[in-house]
Amino acid sequence: MRKLILFDIDGTLARGGPAKEAFSLAMMATFGSVGAIESYDFSGKTDPQIARDLLSATGIEDAVIDAGLPALWDAYISELESRIMADPMKLLPGVGELVETLRLAGDVALGLVTGNIVRGARLKLGSVGLAEYFQVGGYGSDHEVRDHLPGFAVDRAVDTWGITFSEESVVVIGDTPRDVQCGKHHGTRTVAVATGRFDEWQLKETGADAVFEDFSDVDRVVEVLLE
Repeated sequence: MRKLILFDIDGTLARGGPAKEAFSLAMMATFGSVGAIESYDFSGKTDPQIARDLLSATGIEDAVIDAGLPALWDAYISELESRIMADPMKLLPGVGELVETLRLAGDVALGLVTGNIVRGARLKLGSVGLAEYFQVGGYGSDHEVRDHLPGFAVDRAVDTWGITFSEESVVVIGDTPRDVQCGKHHGTRTVAVATGRFDEWQLKETGADAVFEDFSDVDRVVEVLLE
C-alpha cells in the first residue's frame, strides 16, 4: 500500500436518508429537546459536537449531556436502523465507480474520516452498498473534535495493514472546510468536492490541494489522488 485515502460520508460519498429525523427523535427521547435543530449548521461536525451544541444552547449542562450520550446513541441507531432501508442515502455522481477503481488499484487503502459515530457510519454506507469498501476509519464516536479523527484512521490503517503511512501518502477527502481543516491539522494532503453546501470557490479558499465540482470525471480524480 502506498496511499491511504480517507473519505467523509455525508455530502462527499452520499446524501439524503433519514438520519436527521432519527437524530431528532432520539434527542427528544433522551433529553426532551432537539434545540434549534432546523437552523443548525451540521456541516463537517461530529455527532457528539452536534448534540452538545444543540443541547448546551438550551441550558443543559455538559455533565448532563455527557451522562446521556450513550443512551442517545442507542436510541439514534435504533431509529436510523428502522428507517434507512426504506429511505436509503443516495450515492453522489461518480462515487460508485471511483471507490471501485481505487479498490482495484491494488496499492491503495481506503478508509473514512467522518463525524458520524461508527454504528451510524456503517448503517449509512450499508444503505448504498459501500460498507465493504472501508475497513478502517476515524469517527465521531472516537472524539468530539474532528481535527483528531484522521489520527484514529491512520492508526487503525497501520494496525490493519502493518504499514506505516507517511503524512504525504494520506489523503483526506470531504465537502466542507472542516474536512480540509482536519486533514491539514494532521499534515495530510486534502481534496475537497463541491457536492455539499459549499461551492468550488469557497472550498478553494480553504487551501485544499485539489477541488472538484463532483467525482464524475473518475479518471481525473484517480489521477489526482494517486499522484
